[in-house]
Amino acid sequence: MSFLFKGLRIIDSRGLSSPQDFLFTKGILTQEFDSALASEAKTIDASGWMLSVGWVDLKCGLGEPGFEYKETIASLADSLLASGFAAAVIQPNTHPTVQSKGEVEFILNRAKNFTPEFIIQGAVTINTDGEDLTEMLDMHMQSGVKIFGEGVKPLSNGDRFMKVNQYLQKFDGILFDHSYDPLLSVFGQMHEGENSTKLGMKGIPSLAEFIAIQRNIEIVRYTGGKVHFQTVSTRESVTLIRTAKAEGLKVTADVSIYQLIFKDGDLMDFDPNLKVKPPFRGDSDRQALIEGLKDGTIDALVSNHQPEDFDSKFMEFDLANFGMAGLQTFLPALVILEQELGWELLIKKITSGPKSIIPQELPNSWTIFNPQQTWNYNNDSNKSLSSNNPWFGSELTGQVKFVVQKGQLTQVNA
Repeated sequence: MSFLFKGLRIIDSRGLSSPQDFLFTKGILTQEFDSALASEAKTIDASGWMLSVGWVDLKCGLGEPGFEYKETIASLADSLLASGFAAAVIQPNTHPTVQSKGEVEFILNRAKNFTPEFIIQGAVTINTDGEDLTEMLDMHMQSGVKIFGEGVKPLSNGDRFMKVNQYLQKFDGILFDHSYDPLLSVFGQMHEGENSTKLGMKGIPSLAEFIAIQRNIEIVRYTGGKVHFQTVSTRESVTLIRTAKAEGLKVTADVSIYQLIFKDGDLMDFDPNLKVKPPFRGDSDRQALIEGLKDGTIDALVSNHQPEDFDSKFMEFDLANFGMAGLQTFLPALVILEQELGWELLIKKITSGPKSIIPQELPNSWTIFNPQQTWNYNNDSNKSLSSNNPWFGSELTGQVKFVVQKGQLTQVNA
């Protein structure tokens, strides 16, 4: 069946187009079509809606295998679809860890039943313990994996960081790393500062991230290779990465979108849904992240979707797991940031920005969304198996309407 979208506006890095008509037929969304064919199509009023190429998320957690009660491959695919994402880099922190061809193929074979593209990040050390290296070359040669890292954990062992960076250059691989010093962060619950002192909680200092990124940049300068710094959160980190890029080092970076929405002062009521890693920082850090996005120091925005079950979150703050479910709230967060950053830049950071980092071609895809649509984020609308988000139960603005992925048009939110 064909569909005619009336009054749809394209948004990309060049700006927002005037309203135009698009026809979806035979697996293709096009502006060039015969009027006779359009007359037979189902007409959809897309006034006020926007169209962009499919979105890409560089940091997405998965429960299956091992933690299926948090998120299965099927529920993650549904969440990605409903959130407008055509592809996502899947972290290796499952049980067993994604550290060999077997685990990679298990996920990819099941993900074939869904239209979002699952891009595997293979672990670089056994069980992500930071010691013995995995069979990275085998994962690449047998299953095509080119992205490696420890997922939610930092690769804090300098020797391992150097060796992995050298190995990955054999096949133009890239190391993704959430860089921070775990010993400087031990027992930390939130950003170290005035608010952590007021609340009497052990803080995670900005120094922990600064030292790790500084060291890792020096290793890249020594070994060469490509490193992508994930979920940077401090102004010092932005400065380090900006300088490294200016020197020509092959480093890139992303930031969690919620890092731009919340600050450490929002934790005053001990909401465990706001317990994340890296933690929410202060005003000066947030402003530095904004400037980093504007000047290209930070290449991408990520959801940092970390689903957690009820029992892992709803307890005393210092005992609750880190992490926030962040896929279906991604567009509402973009709507909030639009006044400050503009749609052109925001869309760039979830399309061409992340695509320039991923070392593989992705299928053509489109995301159609209504930035003015209000909806209730609750049990009925939630596609994830987890609901660990501070906005759960609230009315949000901004909703994905349709996606075109792998030649299929899907209405994701009626």
